[in-house]
Amino acid sequence: MTRIKDLPDIIPVFPLPGALLLPRARLPLHLFEPRYLAMLDDALKTPSRLIGMVQPCDASGNKFGLQHIGCAGRVTQFSETEDGRYMITLAGVSRFEVRDEVEGFTPYRRCEVSWDNYSPDLDGTERDVSFDRSSFLDLLDRYFDAMDLSADWDTLKDAEDELLINSLSMLLEFDPEDKQALLEAKSLTQRRETLVTLIEYALRGGATEGILQ
Repeated sequence: MTRIKDLPDIIPVFPLPGALLLPRARLPLHLFEPRYLAMLDDALKTPSRLIGMVQPCDASGNKFGLQHIGCAGRVTQFSETEDGRYMITLAGVSRFEVRDEVEGFTPYRRCEVSWDNYSPDLDGTERDVSFDRSSFLDLLDRYFDAMDLSADWDTLKDAEDELLINSLSMLLEFDPEDKQALLEAKSLTQRRETLVTLIEYALRGGATEGILQ
C-alpha cells in the first residue's frame, strides 16, 4: 500500500485542458510531443513512475498558470507506435497541491507538490452511502439520450459506486472549470452531487460554464 511518505516531493506535470484523472481510475494518453516523450522516459526511470495531471489556468494572479490541485498517476502501461509515439495508461494514485514550480533543464515542467491534504486518496475504494443508484441511472439515461450517446447499461448497473461516478466524471464532456470542480470534490458523495448538477444543467439546455463558481 502506498503511503504519503513514499510519494516524491517533486513530480513532472502534464498540463492538459479538460483531462481529468482521479484516484484509482485509469486515464489513457497519447504522447507525441518531444518534451512529453522525454517526460515519459524520465518518469519510467523513477521508482514511483508518477506523472502529475493538472489543468492550465489563465486566471489573473495565478503564479504558475496551473490549477492549484492536480492528480498524479503511475504509468502502468505503455506501447510505442510505428511513428515513435506512445500510448500510455496512468493509474490514479493521489491528488496533490502545487506548491512551486521547479526550474531546471528538462523540456517539460516539474513542480514541488504536497500530498498532505489528500491522504484519504490512498485509503482504498470510497463508498457513497447516500447514493440512489436508480434515480441516478434514470437521469443518466435521459442525458445519454439527449446527447445521442450509447452505454453498456448492464455494466453501469453493476459497477461499484466509485468506479461509476469517477468514470463518468472523467469521460463525460464538461468544461475544464467543471472538470476541476469534480477533481476537487471533498468526497465521493460531493463528486456525485456535482456530477448530477452538471448533468441536470446540460439537460436544461444551458452551457455548464460558470455554474460551479
